[in-house]
Amino acid sequence: MKIEILGMGCPKCKKLTENAKKAVEELGVKADIEKVEDMDKIVAYGVMMTPSLVLDGKIMSSGKIASVEEIKKWIGGK
Repeated sequence: MKIEILGMGCPKCKKLTENAKKAVEELGVKADIEKVEDMDKIVAYGVMMTPSLVLDGKIMSSGKIASVEEIKKWIGGK
């Protein structure tokens, strides 16, 4: 499983990264969590607001900090 956090390193992006790491840890699943700060890559996803969370290539949230519980639901639905 691959989780990407799209954003330029702002506090919201860092919090979303923390929430994703905590969700993965609590579920006990294996996932690669990658921060994407390259604007060209972010634009390629078509997101207009950051932070955004991408799960295996699918945009799950954009422009908000998804909670640990939301992320766990998305991972569990895979």
